[in-house]
Amino acid sequence: MKPMDNGEGKSGRKLTAGRFSRRRTPAGFPSMPARFPFMSAGSPYMPAGRCGVVLLLLMVLLTFTACTIRKQASEKTREEAPDKDEATEKTTEAGSELSWPLVLRAGYSTNEEDPRGRALQHMKETVEAETDGQIIIKIYPEGKLGSDDQLIEGMFRGKVDMTVSSAGNYALYAPKIGVSALPFLFQDFKSAWSFIDSETMGQICTDLEPYNIHVLAFFDNGFRCVTTTDRPVKSVKDMKDLNIRTPDNQIVMETMSELGARPRSFPFSELKQALADGTFNAQENPIPVIYNNKLYEVQKYLSITNHSYDAMPLTIRQDIWKQLPADYQSILLNAAQEAQAMDRKMVADQTDDYVSLLEDKGMIILHPELDEFKDATAGVMDVFSNVFGEELLQTIKETGDGSLYP
Repeated sequence: MKPMDNGEGKSGRKLTAGRFSRRRTPAGFPSMPARFPFMSAGSPYMPAGRCGVVLLLLMVLLTFTACTIRKQASEKTREEAPDKDEATEKTTEAGSELSWPLVLRAGYSTNEEDPRGRALQHMKETVEAETDGQIIIKIYPEGKLGSDDQLIEGMFRGKVDMTVSSAGNYALYAPKIGVSALPFLFQDFKSAWSFIDSETMGQICTDLEPYNIHVLAFFDNGFRCVTTTDRPVKSVKDMKDLNIRTPDNQIVMETMSELGARPRSFPFSELKQALADGTFNAQENPIPVIYNNKLYEVQKYLSITNHSYDAMPLTIRQDIWKQLPADYQSILLNAAQEAQAMDRKMVADQTDDYVSLLEDKGMIILHPELDEFKDATAGVMDVFSNVFGEELLQTIKETGDGSLYP
């Protein structure tokens, strides 16, 4: 597919649909380079005589040293490896037939107290009970199976079976699924869910199927807000030159650039430490994520910007989904919808309730005037209009109760 040029953002990056989908379904791994034949008999690389003997002894010594290093590295890897169950479980290889009981490995980046973790646990219990243990969901939180990008890539490589992640992370493969992240697109949860649950979004989800990804439901991550280490953000000018962590989401990154910050993507599982050691002095995430992952321990200020709505597709590998019997598909789908409702309620409630809890933890809460932020980021819509198309943007405006740039 030829990338669609959709202009340049304020950051000067050329933003194209091709950049959204820069990862491709692998057509096989590149072969390893051939080993050098320096140790083979009669090799032209091996000089004869005394020099050859010295060189041979040197090579033996280097080989012994290399083996020792590899052994030490291997031992370190075993020490850092996941627990025994995780290490011995084999996921269903891409394209292979299912075996029963079927074990599905589900990974995500936040901790178990996050709404997505609790909702996924509920889904696990429901599915295992209703299939009499024929489908087992093993859950790996906190990036144990990889970062968000690695989890999604692992699905089309057949290494991860299920994940839940921000829509913008999937947009690397199917650009339109990330449309909900456009700045100030929705006024509230009701208008956001109205579009996310629409037939239009359902059709967009099929764009992921060529990448071996099937959408079961849409969890919610909430509305993203800015936190900082040592600078209160009261207006757009306070965003200037903030070294801010974002997910690998072009829309969010361009939004931050338009506000004057310097965004850089970074794995969420490593974010807290990166804030503590000064790698970043700001980040942006929904309020439940900030509280549940204790980012208040390393951030002083919270500015309620609500600059981007964060929908989260809950997905399963398409090759597994297509092989499941219809009754098992129905059980999984119904359990996913129950988990979706549970997750959304928790996120909405926590968004309202956790601001005061964050204040109790010592954060200073700020409520900047958002009209200024909306004006500053209005150009992001133009930057991405060629990717999403005017028809889709108009549909969002109508489906989302007219909330598009009210």
